[in-house]
Amino acid sequence: MLTHAQIWMAIDRLAARAKLSASGLAKRAGLDPTTFNKSKRITADGRERWPSTESVAKSLAATGATLDQFVALISDEVRPPGKTLPLISLAEACASGRFDDNGFPSGEGWDALPFPDVEDTHAYALEITGDSLLPMYRDGTHIIVSPSAPIRRGDRVVVKTRGGELLLKELKRKTAKMLELKSLDPEQVDGTIAAEEVLWVARIVWASQ
Repeated sequence: MLTHAQIWMAIDRLAARAKLSASGLAKRAGLDPTTFNKSKRITADGRERWPSTESVAKSLAATGATLDQFVALISDEVRPPGKTLPLISLAEACASGRFDDNGFPSGEGWDALPFPDVEDTHAYALEITGDSLLPMYRDGTHIIVSPSAPIRRGDRVVVKTRGGELLLKELKRKTAKMLELKSLDPEQVDGTIAAEEVLWVARIVWASQ
């Protein structure tokens, strides 16, 4: 059975093959530029939202891909054994230009971390520096972030705000109007962020010990 994540991942791969972002693919296909944005993949109450067959068909036509090729993008191995993930320190990740509007790694300053077992083509690694996130993450911990992974309550996430902040938090609740976040630092209070202030949210799927 096909999963929600597999279909959206195939769309991301289709865009990447055409050297486009997800929004760029939607625009080329004659769709609203936000059609394939991460915010459209999960409803406000946390339910998975599937792309329409029409939007997929228009994307295939716009890129010249066949249905068989799209199916291959779903089933193929994303990262053969021995491949690496883009790696950057958390401090450097806060600098401008490190991510595109979809939360995918972009620009210069990225290193590489051997890690073959992540299915998301846009997954990346952040290296924790300092002790501000103890006891959750100590200095030198590598966390793997998957922009395409579905997000639910209780997940640890990376949040990029329109003001340029890069936050590591636990998602307590998400609505159409706001994100309620729990701090990973026991000395900091929990808080909320208005939805319009959030550029993207990505799930932390693994952390080194």
